[in-house]
Amino acid sequence: MSRDTTMDVCAQSHQTIRILVDDRESRSPVLDALKDRDGVDVQVRRLPVGDYLIDDRFLFERKTLIDLTISIKDGRLFSQGMRLAGSPLRTALILEGTSKDLAASQMRREAIQGALVSLTLFLGIPLLRAMDPRETARLMLYAARQGRQFETGAYPRKGRRARGKTRLQNHILQGLPGIGPRRAKRLLERFGSIEAVVTADPGELAEIEGIGEVTAAAIRWAVQEAAGYFLLDDDECLPI
Repeated sequence: MSRDTTMDVCAQSHQTIRILVDDRESRSPVLDALKDRDGVDVQVRRLPVGDYLIDDRFLFERKTLIDLTISIKDGRLFSQGMRLAGSPLRTALILEGTSKDLAASQMRREAIQGALVSLTLFLGIPLLRAMDPRETARLMLYAARQGRQFETGAYPRKGRRARGKTRLQNHILQGLPGIGPRRAKRLLERFGSIEAVVTADPGELAEIEGIGEVTAAAIRWAVQEAAGYFLLDDDECLPI
């Protein structure tokens, strides 16, 4: 790293980190942990998506393990995931707590794993783990600082990130089951937006070249907000 780059990284790391916190998190101990840190400007307001917006760049949804099980049961988890996946920002889910927190939930481990598979593999939302609220706060601040280092070229970047709305839409659609670059392009050409794709009925989806009834049904399963089923290891379907 050159001397100029090193100086830029140091300057960036000392800049105030700006954090917007959703007002529904106003009583969270994470907010107190953030306020205790130097070089952090915290403001509380209503966010349309997510719980914490860091440096206008990173958007985090925070859930305790108990929150996760509740949102699986009431069907909110996937709709929240869809909104996160549709954001132009870099998004992540922070899952907070330990296995002891799940003792009273009476939810099978397989159901939780199924939900996380949907969020991470199908919707492409990164998952971060934290033991407690203070570690959640540290994770978000780490992300802010490392994001600034990437901006200055302190870290090598692999591949290309989608630029422009159309490329971003293609990228998001490829998180759906059975959808690659070509099929994502055909879906956008036919329906015009991600919203139109996820609200289309299976018959309309099946008309797209290369998709067919099986893939159309898988897409509808992935985007439906109503209660669904997770397939367990013993081929049992568990309702959520």
